[in-house]
Amino acid sequence: MTIFDIMGPIMVGPSSSHTAGAVRIGLIARKLLGSAPIGAELTLHGSFAATGSGHGTDRALIAGLLGMEPDDPRIPQSFELAEEAGLSFHFRHGVLKDAHPNSVQIRAMDQDLHRIAVVAASLGGGRIQVSSVDGIRTVFSGEKNTLIIRNEDRVGEVAAVSNTLSAYNVNIASMQLYRNARGSDAIITIESDEPITPATVERIRAYPGIKSVTYLDVGGGGE
Repeated sequence: MTIFDIMGPIMVGPSSSHTAGAVRIGLIARKLLGSAPIGAELTLHGSFAATGSGHGTDRALIAGLLGMEPDDPRIPQSFELAEEAGLSFHFRHGVLKDAHPNSVQIRAMDQDLHRIAVVAASLGGGRIQVSSVDGIRTVFSGEKNTLIIRNEDRVGEVAAVSNTLSAYNVNIASMQLYRNARGSDAIITIESDEPITPATVERIRAYPGIKSVTYLDVGGGGE
């Protein structure tokens, strides 16, 4: 247990789960998109839908999409700031399959029409877990630099990725592997201690059998 676990995050209230965690979810969605969004549809699930408005969850999510951190004093004004920034958004309530009670699905688009769909949950104390990116099952916290790789399920794919990261002096903090069936598409989710450079990401993208690579840079210096 760390002092952060005891005291909680530095944040604008009122709730670490419904406010601080929500800001972080919005910010992660923005980083995964890779640029400032101009449009977003947010589906609130469970207690986010039931009590989120009273806890400021809606404003917190938009604050994150605008690039704010949980301790930003402008969070309560995020709706007005979104209008100034040219970000249009729409909230709705829905049911997300097998989702944590404090969950949201964010579908965001930037001015170049790039899109991202993220499902994430606020776990309390400002901690979050991303459970889906573009419909791909994931499990990562957003606290470390993260690669989400869609690849063919065949011999050598995992080794090729890990060897490339080693060659570029990137230490793997965690790795998760998923597949629906043998020989189908598979997913590799890797959290790293160091930022991953654009050259490293492009090297991985170039391997036969790699279908897509999404990189979340939380440490600076990456893509």
